[in-house]
Amino acid sequence: MMTLRTAIVAVALVLGPCVASPGVASAADYPGTKSDFHSFDRYDFQWQGHACRIVAPRTAAAGNPWIWRARFFGHEPQLDVELLGRGFHVAYIDVAGLYGAPQAVQIWNDFYGHVTSTFHFHPEPVLEGMSRGGLIVFNWAKANPNRVRCIYADAPVCDIKSWPGGKGSGKGSPGDWKRCLEAYGLSEAEALDSQPPKSRCNPIDALEPLAAAGVPILCVVGDADDVVPVDENTAILEQRYRELGGPIEVIHKPGVGHHPHSLKDPAPIVDFMIRSGAIREDDHAD
Repeated sequence: MMTLRTAIVAVALVLGPCVASPGVASAADYPGTKSDFHSFDRYDFQWQGHACRIVAPRTAAAGNPWIWRARFFGHEPQLDVELLGRGFHVAYIDVAGLYGAPQAVQIWNDFYGHVTSTFHFHPEPVLEGMSRGGLIVFNWAKANPNRVRCIYADAPVCDIKSWPGGKGSGKGSPGDWKRCLEAYGLSEAEALDSQPPKSRCNPIDALEPLAAAGVPILCVVGDADDVVPVDENTAILEQRYRELGGPIEVIHKPGVGHHPHSLKDPAPIVDFMIRSGAIREDDHAD
């Protein structure tokens, strides 16, 4: 039986990466300081007090698709560069010090409204979260399940108790743990409660809206990760999402730790995006 999202993906694969949007932004539309990002135009600017970046493709693909980078902009950029060549924009807003807390989700809500209305970015971005970027990627996606094309998460933090809390086998980060609790407005006892309020959930909690929307997830993990251990993060997310009927794939890197992130050749990630309907199989990098 074909679900609504399956039907939409099938149409996307035929018609293009996205349904046509009202307009496509030109380079003149982007504010801030212009620089080079792997031969593409990068724009750095402040928006509502937050550092933001947009990298523009030479020619935008139909519908103005984009990948929303959550953290560590420019680190292991091979997927971003590949997508830029396929007509995607790359966008970023810095909310790292909020650890995916409700305030970070609201900032992302506002930024999403800004780039979709001002620059006509497609209403369903691809989300990209590395390490702690997993916190905001999943928490925003759960709050906005119908605004997400697919999720690529790399060694993602899925439970603040694991990182920065360090309450399992991982190293943790005491300074980040203190700041994280402050961002969520939680005491340590409240953060360690197995039933936190839904508004303060970890990515591993309250996945029902995301699964119901059928949002495809790809996680890439190093099996020897001792900073964000797989069994305390991605493995729990994978099990719970599968049990809810959500589509999820995991690529394991045997013997690899928390670094390096991504894959040297991003082709498997691109293939996942093709299966998810984010890009057409016959699109090629310029």
